[in-house]
Amino acid sequence: MAQVPSNTPTACLALADGTVFYGRGFGATGETTAELCFNTAMTGYQEIMTDPSYAGQIVTFTFPHIGNTGVNAEDDETGDPVAAGMVVKWDPTEPSSWRSTSNLSDWLASRNRIAIGGVDTRRLTRAIRAQGAPHAALAHDPEGKFDVAALVEKARAFAGLEGLDLAKDVTCAQSYQWNEMRWAWPDGYPKQENPRHKVVAVDFGAKRNILRCLASAGCDVTVLPATATAEEVLAHNPDGVFLSNGPGDPAATGEYAVPMIQKVLENKDLPVFGICLGHQMLALALGATTIKMNHGHHGANHPVKDHETGKVEITSMNHGFAVDGQSLPKGVKETHTSLFDGSNCGIRIEDRPVYSVQHHPEASPGPQDSFYLFERFSAFMDEAKSA
Repeated sequence: MAQVPSNTPTACLALADGTVFYGRGFGATGETTAELCFNTAMTGYQEIMTDPSYAGQIVTFTFPHIGNTGVNAEDDETGDPVAAGMVVKWDPTEPSSWRSTSNLSDWLASRNRIAIGGVDTRRLTRAIRAQGAPHAALAHDPEGKFDVAALVEKARAFAGLEGLDLAKDVTCAQSYQWNEMRWAWPDGYPKQENPRHKVVAVDFGAKRNILRCLASAGCDVTVLPATATAEEVLAHNPDGVFLSNGPGDPAATGEYAVPMIQKVLENKDLPVFGICLGHQMLALALGATTIKMNHGHHGANHPVKDHETGKVEITSMNHGFAVDGQSLPKGVKETHTSLFDGSNCGIRIEDRPVYSVQHHPEASPGPQDSFYLFERFSAFMDEAKSA
């Protein structure tokens, strides 16, 4: 094979409007099509790529130093990367972390994920903000041979995420138990050996660190697939029910999840807690509606106001759909809103232990301002037992 000149692009990102970005490919070779979003987090690229909520999306990282801490098995949020691809400004450097066991490019290649470096990510981010999350095709060819017109057409042919149920693609195949708690120096992830509460977590695309936070809050966690019925959930006689994060259009997932949640809510003393897609599922079950956002919220530095305490939390977010706060029915209170755009970030049923938030209190990556939400869940279960 002839040697490709060093200045020859080996990767190409084509948007549905015909805009094309060239750069240097790393990770796997080939092509992929998806919705393009941007993430403003300064750390946690491995957790982001393995977050099931990114199914069907290519992630543009606004922070340029991606890859500098390498990767390791402990930081995966699920078994393999779920995001379709990665766009970065600078080529990944060699890792400089004592926890690293591999470099980013090899890790992506072994998991069949494509990435492109050398892209003007500031310009690309401005385009996403201006026109909304575009459909895109990403290609990596070491010889630098691209059919650009065909890539643009593939981007235009991508169906998009509206109306798409992706929870079924990323949920667990069967139920399992979880007792691993949050990472702690120097031993890593300890086990929860004295749980106080039995919790059923419905997996719409659950991150491992959410399950760890539940275990750290004193929970013995049984994880059920997204398609679990109310009868299957309640058969475990849980002290509380958790609704996880996940990808795709909440209205599509709600076709089967909403009836299950409504049936569970008939038990008025049972604590229920939802995060991200779980928040949207709970809102739909209560009679609210969801909307597709222009470019979504993706990052670890999003300010959210808790209207019940007046406090502002810096949160981690990852969602392209949102609950329409104007659609909340009587008896359902809006508890949190984004200080970026005023969108809904939390609800609760008045006088009941049922609540949810749009942001990610488990962080990973991100600040831990909102961990109290897991402790609140545990406190609600304590109260229900004592009552």
